[in-house]
Amino acid sequence: MSAFERFRESWVRPALFFGNNLLSLIGGALTSASAFVLTGFWVVDAVGHGGTQNPYIGIILDFFLPALFLFGLMLIPVGMVLRRSALRKVGRIPLAFPKIDFNDPIFRHGIDIVLVATFVNFVILGTATYRGVAYMDTVSFCGQTCHVMTPEGTAYPVSTHSGVACVDCHVGSGVGGYVHAKVNGTKQLIDVVRNHYPTPILSNDMLPPASQTCLHCHRADGWIGDKIFVETTFDDDEKNTRTRSLILLHVGGRAMDGQLSGIHGAHLGHIAYISTDTTHQTIHYVAKTEANGAVTEYMDTDAKHAKVGALRTMVCTDCHNRVAHSFETPEKAVNRSMLAGVISPDLPYIHKESIALLKAPYASRQQAQEEIAANLARFYQTNYPQIWQANPYKITQAAGQLTVLWSQNVFPFMQVTWGTHPNNLGHNDYPGCTRCHDGSHNTASGKSISSDCSTCHNVLTIDSTNRKQIADLGVQ
Repeated sequence: MSAFERFRESWVRPALFFGNNLLSLIGGALTSASAFVLTGFWVVDAVGHGGTQNPYIGIILDFFLPALFLFGLMLIPVGMVLRRSALRKVGRIPLAFPKIDFNDPIFRHGIDIVLVATFVNFVILGTATYRGVAYMDTVSFCGQTCHVMTPEGTAYPVSTHSGVACVDCHVGSGVGGYVHAKVNGTKQLIDVVRNHYPTPILSNDMLPPASQTCLHCHRADGWIGDKIFVETTFDDDEKNTRTRSLILLHVGGRAMDGQLSGIHGAHLGHIAYISTDTTHQTIHYVAKTEANGAVTEYMDTDAKHAKVGALRTMVCTDCHNRVAHSFETPEKAVNRSMLAGVISPDLPYIHKESIALLKAPYASRQQAQEEIAANLARFYQTNYPQIWQANPYKITQAAGQLTVLWSQNVFPFMQVTWGTHPNNLGHNDYPGCTRCHDGSHNTASGKSISSDCSTCHNVLTIDSTNRKQIADLGVQ
């Protein structure tokens, strides 16, 4: 007897005989179905057409499907052992195992069960996997299902990028970006499952470069020119005096003749820096490569740090760092609501009281809602009873809006409060521009990074109450 015949008689026939049980057949079907789905994803991933960029796809491809494959394989021998044990107890193990014969109805019936179960499992598993991956590509999964992303998920719908899918900014292009996203997303999900994640979750260098995200929709050197920025504020006096500031921003860019100007133009060259924190708020070294290839180095003369740390190339998100997840300051949030009339400017001292109430500590949204409403009502009942009696609705509406503002910016369970996430545009609320343009970043010869205000903007009017002056400038 040849080696093949001995293998068939001693292993293949017994395996098929003992494997003809429900548990082993289910295991075979699960293994086959998961193998088909997994192979399909590998093919799509290799070809690069029709795949997904979802950062959590690694959970399915690297853990779930292989685990299901192994689980099915384990069921096969378990079922065989159980059937062998059951037949041995009743003395029904044959001396000669049945031949592999497709004309045998019992054997053919077992094959039919495996084929049908494999097809059914393939359809169910494939559909469920596709729907799961598609769901993980949605904003609701990233910002709502994952509770640690609640602050970002809350800020996203009211941002200027609310129509942009999360994966468009958080997943880079190409194989490298895809693999990086899979590894990083899988790690993040494991950290959440282990309840081992930072609070708050601060921005870092894990985002793909702007060339793979921002520049898909924007031109870095596009000519924008000048823009008028209007900011309306209310004072803390009894009348909530409204003032306006008009700033002419020189956004600039690259003009038709190739000349660079304005804010964008000044930063279109190759600029690199070293910072001392992950959010890049403290910068102690800057290097600018000129058009002729010369490099000018600036050191913060007030810093106690040497030229150490990772050198980072400046990109769009170093200034536009909160485009999709922007959080407000209490002052700006209240000013915006008062300008819209949601918080009535007619209520005495509403600006001052609103900011004080927003900055007070609350352990939860429910506590904030209760205490803001009670304290605001108490203020007007005590100091302005006539207004409380005449306009209780305005006060109640203001309290409701303050609760909304608080819940959009403060998340105690993630240690996120006012100012946790700095916005680097401008330099009024956070260091922003003055991280470098502060007069203390100098070359060895004493030359400083320009801090000339007119390079970036001209102040047309500041905190003006002169409505005619504002109207003359054409601002409504």
